[in-house]
Amino acid sequence: MPQGKPNSVPEDGLTTRQRRNRPLLMVHTGEMKGKSSAAFGTALRGWNQGWSIGVFQFVKSAKWKVGEENAFRALGEVHEQTGQGGPVEWHKMGEGWSWARKQGTESDHAAAALEGWREITRRIGQQQHTLYVLDEFTYPLKWGWVDVHEVVSVLRDRPGHQYVVITGRDAPAELIEAADLVLRTEKVKHPMDAGQKGQRGIEW
Repeated sequence: MPQGKPNSVPEDGLTTRQRRNRPLLMVHTGEMKGKSSAAFGTALRGWNQGWSIGVFQFVKSAKWKVGEENAFRALGEVHEQTGQGGPVEWHKMGEGWSWARKQGTESDHAAAALEGWREITRRIGQQQHTLYVLDEFTYPLKWGWVDVHEVVSVLRDRPGHQYVVITGRDAPAELIEAADLVLRTEKVKHPMDAGQKGQRGIEW
């Protein structure tokens, strides 16, 4: 795909513009780091285009403050103050979904994950965001907290012009089959293999 050009053009009745602007379902899976980083890179480009960005983190602790969260919250403030870029919302399951106004606990993670998915489903139906980042959403699917078939159905039939990127290891086959873009990170070498802990600016 040199210079972003496809190797072949399907005979699907769509114009070049229609095909180029078709909203994508993207899945970033695999064992190596970089899945979320790539998703947030996409979100940065979307923000620059004025898209509404909705980030939903399904596994990370409420106490885990990642650099991307601080950066995107700041970008949301930039939009509110100057109109530059697009609006940003950031939600984490571990701190209690902000629309529920309650704290999450270890004992109700499954219920909280399903609650989060229900809210995302509602937002997709209302076309609330242009890009949804469902970070580490493969884990609730793998653990059976959220039904894979329902997720695939909702995402395949989403209305309007909404992009979705899902991150996490062990993405289910049904989700991979439904996706337009799938990347799989592969570990070749990692400092943690030599006993080195994560670093500021690299892991968070």
